[in-house]
Amino acid sequence: MIAKDLIDSTFIPLKPSDTGNFALSQMDEIKISHLPIVDNLTYLGLISDMDIYNFNGQNEIIDNFISKLIKTQITENHHIFDVIKAFSVSKLPILPVVRDENTYIGTISLSSLILNYSEISSVLNPGGIIILELNSNDFSLSEIAQIVESNDAKVMNFFITSFPDSTKIEVTLKINKIDIQSVLQTFNRYNYNVKASFSENSQIEDIKERYDSLMNFLNI
Repeated sequence: MIAKDLIDSTFIPLKPSDTGNFALSQMDEIKISHLPIVDNLTYLGLISDMDIYNFNGQNEIIDNFISKLIKTQITENHHIFDVIKAFSVSKLPILPVVRDENTYIGTISLSSLILNYSEISSVLNPGGIIILELNSNDFSLSEIAQIVESNDAKVMNFFITSFPDSTKIEVTLKINKIDIQSVLQTFNRYNYNVKASFSENSQIEDIKERYDSLMNFLNI
């Protein structure tokens, strides 16, 4: 999945001729602190509510201080992992998406990113979660997958967490089996350190409710 697939269609960009007060009203309406500025499909920059107040620009048109604004953006063909990194580095609630020549094609919001990532990472699918702790030199995805598959299960998704000044890593597995006791027992037989495990026990609706609550929170 790439950046152009993550665009949130609810965002309407500002124009250079819009006033600061108009920009503030748009931000208030959709509950966001930043909006992109676009002139005839050309992306010009990103403005925040604090920018408007700092420049005393409530009654001025945005064009008067557009040169002082940040121009954070991401191109349409960047992978979703690049998008996640860009959000992490920029600490912004939205990311404008452009193609060559700074042509604006849309905006990614944090909520649209989470929604799309959940769909490709099997977050909402039934199954169990297992967290293994091991030395980084001992990590073998093929062995871990073989252990899971020996119990009539499949690894649906996994990620690795590393720690500064440590050779230890955590491997978090999402598997397509709700009853994970046999998998846990096999990991123990192979001397894996199972740091934590979570079985959904068919509580898929509860997970969906938590996910919907997160979406509602992000839209506050």
